[in-house]
Amino acid sequence: MTSKPRTIRLSKASIGDAEKQAVLRPLDREYLGMGTEVQGFETELEAYLGRPAVCVATGTAALQLALQGIGIGPGDEVLVPSLTFVASFQAIAATGATPVACDIRADSCMLDVADARRRLTARTRAVMPVHYAGGVGDLDQVYAFARDEGLRVVEDAAHAFGTVHHGKPVGANGDVVCFSFDGIKNITSGEGGCVVTDDPETLSRVRDARLLGVENDTSARFSGQRSWDFDVTAQGWRYHMSDIMAAIGRTQLARRESLAEKRQALAKRYAQRLGASDRIAPVLTRFDDVVPHIFPVRIAGLPDRDVLRLQLRDRGVETGVHYRPNHLLTFFARSDQAPLPIAERVYAELLSLPLHPDLDDSDIDYVCAQLLEALSAI
Repeated sequence: MTSKPRTIRLSKASIGDAEKQAVLRPLDREYLGMGTEVQGFETELEAYLGRPAVCVATGTAALQLALQGIGIGPGDEVLVPSLTFVASFQAIAATGATPVACDIRADSCMLDVADARRRLTARTRAVMPVHYAGGVGDLDQVYAFARDEGLRVVEDAAHAFGTVHHGKPVGANGDVVCFSFDGIKNITSGEGGCVVTDDPETLSRVRDARLLGVENDTSARFSGQRSWDFDVTAQGWRYHMSDIMAAIGRTQLARRESLAEKRQALAKRYAQRLGASDRIAPVLTRFDDVVPHIFPVRIAGLPDRDVLRLQLRDRGVETGVHYRPNHLLTFFARSDQAPLPIAERVYAELLSLPLHPDLDDSDIDYVCAQLLEALSAI
């Protein structure tokens, strides 16, 4: 009898008894909205990053509120790499602004600053670099470009929690930085995200906007009260984080170092095992300062990625594709769009391999062996 191959998941939440016990705190208090747990999570994030953090319902909400907080709205344009999750584009569009798809660098899959510069118009107000897979790409060049052109920078750091840039964690520096804490991110709060910035006006706008625009409601909620006699002077949304989510997030934040070290060790093993292949090129290759969220590789001369993915699935290996370029999506396609040849070429070669802290070395070895064997027959 042929034994069934193991099933190796592409990604998963890595939680344990500590997270399960943490959820009991708000359940026992019988208060599940935004309260002391969210306040505690924000305080602990500020201690880690060295500047204020505002927690919200999702990473997408973080991006939208950050853009709204810096004054982005209808008629404005935001430069953003096309190779990103659709959340980046939807967050821009949700403000009424237009996302302008930019090409990427083939070596990093991140924003090509030279291409972004060519797409500047009189309506360009901001640039959104996306920290693909956990790296930061040419972030210094992005900021130099923004200074030259008078643009704000909103970093989509959904993949990069824990990554270190210039000796400090991503989020410790920069204009406005947004994280995602959804179920499979480097740390999770189940669902959630946060906005990090030193800009007090932006912080104030984000705090109010996450609570339907009710002015100063954050202070009331953190003191166990509700605002009854209030004013609203700007568009707001129901985007606040709940205490249940924050309780999970606080526990994960305390585990951040061990979770990061495991991701880094697994990624290094992938790079080692695949290093001899002349067809497989990991997008990220250095992991001492990078905490990888996903492990994408480029496969040269891949005739049919779907066939390869089906073969790997039959061998018990789940894979993904991060991501279909947004300028190829119907909603964001533009007839006047200048070509983005690198994004389209790289997309055709991309395949994401399983990566999460609950894998071990034998899992990585199995994935690599199955990938190499499947490729040899194509």
